[in-house]
Amino acid sequence: MGELKDKAKGGANKAAGLAKEAAGEVTGDKKLEAKGEKQQAKGQAQKAKGEVKGALGDKI
Repeated sequence: MGELKDKAKGGANKAAGLAKEAAGEVTGDKKLEAKGEKQQAKGQAQKAKGEVKGALGDKI
């Protein structure tokens, strides 16, 4: 995957994770809240991967 794809997927995962976390908080569903936090972390990692690829010119 290229830089932009990684950044886009990372942003989407962060947004979805934030929504899940918020829904879990509102409903008191701790499992959903934890899934949201995990998905946000995954998104942050994907975004960072895209930034590294950008810095290295997609050579990794």
